[in-house]
Amino acid sequence: MGRDQWGAGRSRRTPWGAIALVMLTGLALMRNGVETSPGPPQPAAAASVAGPRDTPASAPADGDPVQPLAYAPAERIQIPSIDVDAPVVDVNLDPAGWIEAPPAQDPNLAGWYQNGISPGERGTSVVVGHVDNLAGPAVFYGLGSLGKGQQIEVSRYDNRVAVFEIYGIEVFAKNDFPGPRVYGDTGHAELRVITCGGGYSKANGYDGNVVVFARLVETR
Repeated sequence: MGRDQWGAGRSRRTPWGAIALVMLTGLALMRNGVETSPGPPQPAAAASVAGPRDTPASAPADGDPVQPLAYAPAERIQIPSIDVDAPVVDVNLDPAGWIEAPPAQDPNLAGWYQNGISPGERGTSVVVGHVDNLAGPAVFYGLGSLGKGQQIEVSRYDNRVAVFEIYGIEVFAKNDFPGPRVYGDTGHAELRVITCGGGYSKANGYDGNVVVFARLVETR
């Protein structure tokens, strides 16, 4: 879909329930990536791979709500605290039904599933990126070093910016990924930023995923 035609494509989006069904089968978008570095920084509070929990990450208390934005594709993601400033490309499903990762050869590139919730829209939007590639660290190498209260900005193709505040970060095993907890609709405009993490082996790659939980706190 051309960026100058995104408004016309809004009605063709796959319903989020169907997307969630695909995503909940597992996080294959980076299951067998090309990662070769010793490993990314891990969250201090979740250095080991965690299994799913019955409750979500501790969300911020409800205050004055921020009015969600209408649908518009993501253009760029910025995470100032870890020097991330990267273009966002649309990703889709591969032939096996998994969400694709952005091309690994470009280390400074993130991917947003174009048929999902857009950043700033009500619901849970998902942005993914590689932790490293054959050349070294990639866009989300430092994701695990983020902390609560830090912000993520996503620029959109409607010239709006959605600002999210981090309220949780955890590492989950890929073979026991808590899809409903990560992707579920909380009733707010939320963002999940995901990359590989946990232990690493040449045979199987990383055995977990680092997941950042964030909620919309500002639009401009």
